[in-house]
Amino acid sequence: MSATPSKMMPLGTPAPAFALPEVTTGAIVRMDELAPGQPLLVMFLCRHCPYVVHVQPELARLGRDYSGRVGIVAISANDASAYPDDAPASLSAMAAEQGFVFPFCYDEPQTTARAYGAACTPDFFLFDAARRLAYRGQLDPSRPGNAVPVDGRDLRAALDALLAGRPVGPDQRPSIGCNIKWK
Repeated sequence: MSATPSKMMPLGTPAPAFALPEVTTGAIVRMDELAPGQPLLVMFLCRHCPYVVHVQPELARLGRDYSGRVGIVAISANDASAYPDDAPASLSAMAAEQGFVFPFCYDEPQTTARAYGAACTPDFFLFDAARRLAYRGQLDPSRPGNAVPVDGRDLRAALDALLAGRPVGPDQRPSIGCNIKWK
């Protein structure tokens, strides 16, 4: 299992716009229509990566816990021709199995993943209500096989800080996961 760290986009970076199809409905999800006036969490995920599989239940909990207070979207950009588990139909099944309450989009041309500088799955980008990057990094320190509980503590602390009107702490650690499967 290869471990790739996130690139850690500079804080304050504006959220790159996107318009991507949602894997379950086919509807186009536009970044600027997601929870205007609220923070926005953009997560790069896939189905086959053991790092994502390890945290899926926490991602579903996170979606339920912050629904209505934070815009949340998941995006998969992996090359589905080389990794069929990451094709839209399989991602749709994953979303249903996990009970995701947020849109799950497919970035077939990989332009959104490149605009965000996504490097791994999972990779997390949290923007404030003005759509400026406030947090990027790990969900928590848990990794497959390290026996640390999956509780989302790092990302939850950042979300809670934004929702309370406080700055997000500067101690942000890169996410670790499988590399994005580029074409």
